[in-house]
Amino acid sequence: MSTRPMGELFAALRAPSEIIFGAGQRSALSWLGPRLGTRAFICVDPYFATSEEFTELVALVETAGVAAAIFSDVVPELPTDSILAAVEAARSHEADLFIAVGGGSCIDLAKVAACLLAHGGDIGDYYGEFRVPGPILPLIAIPTTAGTGSEVTPVAVITDPRRETKVGISSPYLIPTVAICDPELTLTCPPGVTASAGADALSHCIESYTAISRETNSALAGERVFVGRGELTDSFALAGISAIAQGLQRAYTDASDLEARALVMYGSLMGGLAFGTAGTAAAHALQYPIGAMTHTPHGVGVGMLLPYVMEYNREERVTELAEIARRFGAVGDDESVAALAPQLVQDFLASVGIPSTLDAIGFPTDRVGWAAEQGLAAVRLSENNPRPLADGAVSILGAAAIGRLDAVHERVHPTAKVEKV
Repeated sequence: MSTRPMGELFAALRAPSEIIFGAGQRSALSWLGPRLGTRAFICVDPYFATSEEFTELVALVETAGVAAAIFSDVVPELPTDSILAAVEAARSHEADLFIAVGGGSCIDLAKVAACLLAHGGDIGDYYGEFRVPGPILPLIAIPTTAGTGSEVTPVAVITDPRRETKVGISSPYLIPTVAICDPELTLTCPPGVTASAGADALSHCIESYTAISRETNSALAGERVFVGRGELTDSFALAGISAIAQGLQRAYTDASDLEARALVMYGSLMGGLAFGTAGTAAAHALQYPIGAMTHTPHGVGVGMLLPYVMEYNREERVTELAEIARRFGAVGDDESVAALAPQLVQDFLASVGIPSTLDAIGFPTDRVGWAAEQGLAAVRLSENNPRPLADGAVSILGAAAIGRLDAVHERVHPTAKVEKV
């Protein structure tokens, strides 16, 4: 419970109308599908399209009397051409229902395609916040990775070749109608995907839990899609951190461990519910340009940056970082364990193969200034950081360039000759 007096608590939550979680729960599609439409356009990741599980899902839909068309040309990081191809195919099918079976890019593709089919226009018309004018076509989201949380969030992130960095569309109307989270669907995820997705989920939890606390008023949730942390999102975030801390290393080392898979998927779901309202912050803002340049998986980039951002924000979030550290085994008073949190998280992520420097993901240090500028321009994220980023973005990236967490406090630029300790 928050330390604020009860009369001053703030809580908000944006979420699907239904969430169904559990092993085998994908079979709920047999009754959910016909409740929402009669002509389903099913977006599926290409690696999953030939699986026995997907064949069974399609059979469930068709046996229930819903006509299905399948679109598997889903491209990672979601370029705009892929979205436009999906829109044309869905229009030809006269779709009245979207079903997304896959990772974050697949679900985001379905969100944007369902928006364009409902409202028309150009993809660029919807960049930013609150620019979707009304409900999109019904969408059932079924994640096959445990990380993005896209099945419960109001945002889609895409790659526009006309821009140097990724762009987001943020609107409560993009939230899927139903999320079905079945951890059995993640059993085939290879270790690298498990790690990247898990790092993303952990970042969602930590960044939403440590996000800015805005002065509340009755207009706040109508003015911003991401409103900053609140009582409900804090609860979801902490539950997610605990689940991921217990399950990710196990899922990474033993793909068949269903309990571990369920813990990580539950943590991802909790993280999605947390950041879908609270929002994320600096690690995500700075990863946008880095990911666009290096083409590294999103979770690898945010996971690499997260400990440096935590260290940068530490003085503003001592109590919160202490709570995080305790979920990774730390014991002691708030000040002492909060100081351990960034290193504990970095070590945890390193144990599943997440790198700790910009060089390890192929980002040139002479572009740090550009990346800092681009990250600051992603205001829905950069303004959500608890400590102002204007003077800190270069310091965070500079510290990540030389691999020293404490360097975020030294205003180190990566071209400076500072020895790693």
